[in-house]
Amino acid sequence: MTAHLKEISKSIEAAQGDLFLEELNRKWNDHNKALQMIRDILMYMDRTYIPNTHKTPVHELGLNLWRDNVIHSSKIQSRLLSMLLELVHRERTGEVIDRGLMRNIIKMLMDLGSSVYQEDFEKPFLEVSAEFYMGESQKFIECCDCGDYLKKAELRLNEEIERVTHYLDVKSEVKITNVVEKEMIANHMMRLVHMENSGLVNMLLDDKYEDLGRMYNLFRRVPNGLSTIRDVMTSHLREIGKQLVTDAEKLKDPVEFVQRLLDEKDKYDSIISQAFSNDKTFQNALNSSFEYFINLNNRSPEFISLFVDDKLRKGLKGVSEEDVEIILDKVMMLFRYLQEKDVFEKYYKQHLAKRLLSGKTVSDDAERSLIVKLKTECGYQFTSKLEGMFTDMKTSQDTMQGFYASHPELTDGPTLVVQVLTTGSWPTQPSITCNLPAETSALCEKFRSYYLGTHTGRRLSWQTNMGTADIKATFGKGQKHELNVSTYQMCVLMLFNNADRLSYKEVEQATGIPASDLKRCLQSMACVKGKNVLRKEPMSKDIGEDDAFFVNDKFTSKFYKVKIGTVVAQKESEPEKQETRQRVEEDRKPQIEAAIVRIMKSRRVLDHNNIIAEVTKQLQSRFLANPTEIKKRIESLIERDFLERDNNDRKLYRYLA
Repeated sequence: MTAHLKEISKSIEAAQGDLFLEELNRKWNDHNKALQMIRDILMYMDRTYIPNTHKTPVHELGLNLWRDNVIHSSKIQSRLLSMLLELVHRERTGEVIDRGLMRNIIKMLMDLGSSVYQEDFEKPFLEVSAEFYMGESQKFIECCDCGDYLKKAELRLNEEIERVTHYLDVKSEVKITNVVEKEMIANHMMRLVHMENSGLVNMLLDDKYEDLGRMYNLFRRVPNGLSTIRDVMTSHLREIGKQLVTDAEKLKDPVEFVQRLLDEKDKYDSIISQAFSNDKTFQNALNSSFEYFINLNNRSPEFISLFVDDKLRKGLKGVSEEDVEIILDKVMMLFRYLQEKDVFEKYYKQHLAKRLLSGKTVSDDAERSLIVKLKTECGYQFTSKLEGMFTDMKTSQDTMQGFYASHPELTDGPTLVVQVLTTGSWPTQPSITCNLPAETSALCEKFRSYYLGTHTGRRLSWQTNMGTADIKATFGKGQKHELNVSTYQMCVLMLFNNADRLSYKEVEQATGIPASDLKRCLQSMACVKGKNVLRKEPMSKDIGEDDAFFVNDKFTSKFYKVKIGTVVAQKESEPEKQETRQRVEEDRKPQIEAAIVRIMKSRRVLDHNNIIAEVTKQLQSRFLANPTEIKKRIESLIERDFLERDNNDRKLYRYLA
């Protein structure tokens, strides 16, 4: 057989050009048929003699002879390899080759044993491929933008996977894809991500979902690929977030400001769900970025509350219940990022109070739905007072019905509607009493005696700064209007029933309204076009102490009912902000102390650093406790004999029962 194969080997060597592989394939098929026949003839020997004497079986011996005399003959071995690699190269550069012939030759190498396939073909094939893709990636990266480069890389990867299915060993797939990934992606990762005008940041800015998805799918195949994308996305997000929350221009309108944050969040949510297949690690990166920059601006809690206020006053009119829920859920998502949730609560309470008292809320259901969400998020403690506010509103309605039922004679004169507010639940303001007109003042006294008669042990103090009034007015040419005004404005207007002209000083004296409120109230009635029921001399935008006022007889309006608002300070002014801040700081003290006592009660002995860590952890659902403040509270508790310092180690504290 050896002599026969040497002859065959010569005839294969003699074949020219492309006929070489065909000749090899043909002779291999002949050899296979001959081997089967010889095996059949010698079957008995194969089954009995060979196992006993541990010789090589007939078929295997035939293959080994073919390997040694044909495939490994000096002239055939190198020629075969270079022809196979040449064909692969031609296919990669776009030519069509005879895949059937390739498959047969590669199958022959595999049949001769995996070591033959690996040594004679696979190893050199992988080396040549690495060189090819190294050169190609260099060429592409110089002339393409990031999106096009990724398309080409994806195409090449798919081509190699397809090539394996057509004529290579299945086990080669992992090896060749690794080569493509390393040469085309891993080696150029940073350059691709930061590519000018087309890298990751530009894709994010221009919402290129397809390119982003492709980048995600290719980068996830290489080590550290996804973390590279994630880091660049995070730093970009933090950068634009920081600009958003620190740009003074954008902070002028709180509602716009929050809307921008929500739009940004929506944008990245859809990028993560559509392009990054909802990857949890990307979600976490997005959340931590938002938490980072929302808390850079200490007015975020106030602005989010103002946004809710705007939506619940007018923004949700005619919006379906599902959409209302979606908006409220988005607000809750921003709320979760806040570190100072108690500051939000302070503002939310103030805004809710104004909405309830002025009857301006669009829907009670939406209000309650948000409170339920806040309760789920922060527990009962957080919302108990807010729920108390709703209860007060309901109780007040019943009280008014009872009042009028017991005073039937009051149906003719002015009507009084009183909201009785529990001091602890509502954001209290120092109550400054103003002098009410005689007509209303008598009514108020009747209500006071009725209320105190039906409830024992209570005190009533009027919050005139929070009320409203409807008054009928007749102007110069007999035109009548109903004016909807604040209690303060009513007190001022009623003075003009008995006087034609009043100076600022006279108004101040007669009403007893605080100067800042009085000026705002007069400004809204004398200086706002279309609402100017009063006129002042001299005419100017601001109220001076020497101004004089009289009724504007020429006042007209196309509406019978005219609402005259007060010139409001939408965002808090600086002093108000400081005051709210102080109130928040004061409210935090007992909470920090309670947390310290709870911890010490269960631990008995604890060192300073651990107390600070535990307290911060316990309170972080409401606010970020300041270590200096915690230290002061510990000192205060030591003074009041709740804790004591250890005599030997000053950093250890003991709980005193």
